[in-house]
Amino acid sequence: MARGRLRIYLGAAPGVGKTYTMLHEGQRLRSLGTDVVVGLVEPHGRRPTAALAEGLETVPRRTVVHRGVSLTEMDLDAVLARRPQVALVDELAHTDVPGSRNAKRWQDVEELLDAGIDVVTTLNVQHLESLNDVVRQITGVTQHETLPDEVARRADQIELVDLLPETLRRRLVHGDVYPPDRIETALTHYFRVGNLTALRELALLWLADRVEEGLQRYRAEHGITAPWETRERILVGLTGGPEGETLIRRAARITARTPGSELLALHVVPGDGLVRSDPAALSHQRTLVESLGGGYHQTTGEDIPEALLQFAKAENITQIVLGASRRGRFSLLLRAGVGQRTIHRSGPIDVHIVTHEAAAGASVPRPPRPIRGTGPVRYWSAIAGAALLLPLLTLVLTALRGTLGLPGALVLYMLAVVLTALVGGRLPALLTALAAALLTDYYFTPPLHSLKVERAVDIVALVVFFAAAWLVGTAAGVAARRTHQAMRATSEARALSRMAAAMMRGEALPTLLEQVRENFSLAAVSLLERDPEHGPEPRWYVVASAGARPPERPYDADVEARVDDRLTLAARGPGLSGDDRRILAACATQLGIAHTRGGLVRGAAGAEPEEPGRPRAGALYLRPVDLDEALTAALDDLGPGGHSILLRLPEQLPDVIADAALLARVLATLVADALRNSPPDAPPALTAEVEPDRVTVRISRPTADDMADAPAGREGEGSALRLSRDLVEAMGGTVEHTADGAPSVTITLPTSAPRPGP
Repeated sequence: MARGRLRIYLGAAPGVGKTYTMLHEGQRLRSLGTDVVVGLVEPHGRRPTAALAEGLETVPRRTVVHRGVSLTEMDLDAVLARRPQVALVDELAHTDVPGSRNAKRWQDVEELLDAGIDVVTTLNVQHLESLNDVVRQITGVTQHETLPDEVARRADQIELVDLLPETLRRRLVHGDVYPPDRIETALTHYFRVGNLTALRELALLWLADRVEEGLQRYRAEHGITAPWETRERILVGLTGGPEGETLIRRAARITARTPGSELLALHVVPGDGLVRSDPAALSHQRTLVESLGGGYHQTTGEDIPEALLQFAKAENITQIVLGASRRGRFSLLLRAGVGQRTIHRSGPIDVHIVTHEAAAGASVPRPPRPIRGTGPVRYWSAIAGAALLLPLLTLVLTALRGTLGLPGALVLYMLAVVLTALVGGRLPALLTALAAALLTDYYFTPPLHSLKVERAVDIVALVVFFAAAWLVGTAAGVAARRTHQAMRATSEARALSRMAAAMMRGEALPTLLEQVRENFSLAAVSLLERDPEHGPEPRWYVVASAGARPPERPYDADVEARVDDRLTLAARGPGLSGDDRRILAACATQLGIAHTRGGLVRGAAGAEPEEPGRPRAGALYLRPVDLDEALTAALDDLGPGGHSILLRLPEQLPDVIADAALLARVLATLVADALRNSPPDAPPALTAEVEPDRVTVRISRPTADDMADAPAGREGEGSALRLSRDLVEAMGGTVEHTADGAPSVTITLPTSAPRPGP
């Protein structure tokens, strides 16, 4: 049985009109033929609200006697027995009277939803559990009836019933909210303008967060990486250096000046494995960020600006705050700092460079580090080799000074520099070249055993030698970096190709997970599935696992790669670099495909089918698609011609399993074909019918034409119809062409969850 849909009318305070709006929606649905009943409504003596309930069928309340007092409550069993399409239930967060089956009204609503009944309800923002303390600080009133935020977040639709504070106070004065004896107290206490303004802002911000969740899902589903400035997100980059607190406070002030913005901090751990930050300083900075209401994150990256920008694009960051470089001017001439490189690559993201005390002094001394791509072992091996090779070579050249002379010494020293560059990269080569130049000057240029140079030709020879060593070292460093990138790309392609090959062979999920575990040297891997029907605390099930003691929940894992809202890949083991995390995320997507495809195969074989939520196979991206959105996109693609289509659609259309882009294209193609073959004064009609497990969309024309003369079936069909048939069948649906009478094309698609039609 399909679960019902939940709609919540959210208000900032009592009296804004939530119950009135709920009843108005009930009357509207009733006028459209929907079976609507009133499960429970609390008009609170407000005559307009009570009048709006007239004409709606009301399920009688049940009476409960508690301590000699008769109390009434919604008769849950009677509503379930009546089994309407839609039930109106007021005040979702309230407590049921003692002796009821459930302690809270939202638990009654959960039973109605489980029975397939749609519920329209109301809620005040002060009853949300996460805002309870904030509301008490604002109003001085403790709300004892609270609702877990997760219950509200699971609602299919939340609408804000908004009213200006001044308007609400005028309603109070006119007696539209409370009786006369309570008006004065309400105006001077709970309903002060400041209180109402703060509560209204809380409601707007809470709802904005839920809208943001939907936006992030949409961006992920459609592969959108460019930031959308729907709200300001400020990211501060932390190195663990002394400037960290200054940057955090500066970013916090930028956040505070932009209501609704969000503060995040990111520390990038270099991919070479060398620790160059103070863990204690980072821990203190993390505490500061969290105390200012921000979130702290950490990632690994070989290129720090690239890692910063990858995180920024993934989190829809709009502004980045970085500190001015602590490096000296000469170092900045040789290579631009992190700030400048980030600015050059940031695109539409604003980058703030903040000065600080540490930037004005000398750069912090740090030990030399290997160039990326050579690795610390080869780096230090090159330096150690040069330290041994140069003295030995000097002894040999000193003995042969009269035979080889200065040119021979420079050539052999250059060979030592080249060997060092090939092993360790640019910096060891430069150090070797400098040492070789000094040794040549001391032992082979007159005056001997002195660093003075008397002849101009010797000065030129030493300068040319050092410049050649610089070029050789740079070329070796670039070659090492390119080799590392090629190896990384090869490793990524090999991992994904092995995963794809295993999926093509039909390997079981545990085998695929074992392959992932071995590829990334992880201790254990689990594919976890979230129970969508569970309460506020999510419950996770292990779909398949590999390794010892696999994680059973996402927060038990060291590494997590989310597949979708339902599936996630959790792993225990050493931390992964940014590139490895990206490959792991791609593998997780492939595992999600394998899991969904296995569910579809089992469903086709007669097993209990799973709800499809990811791609099924090939290039199709099958998932639950909002049919309303697909129809709207199709008609928009037709331009002004799409406005003349006659639409006969039910009030609510369920989601269908399809590829969203292909479905919109098919609908637009068929409607355009019907428009071309219809008279201008008799446009085609588009109707939809909802059945328990499928939706039928019919595009019909009032008159016969060339297409109607063609026989039904594949022979004689136009190319548009044949192509559309192939695409719909690939998505698991059917297309039928009727040429008798009024020509029509009927598309049938499976629904993501069977629902009775309204």
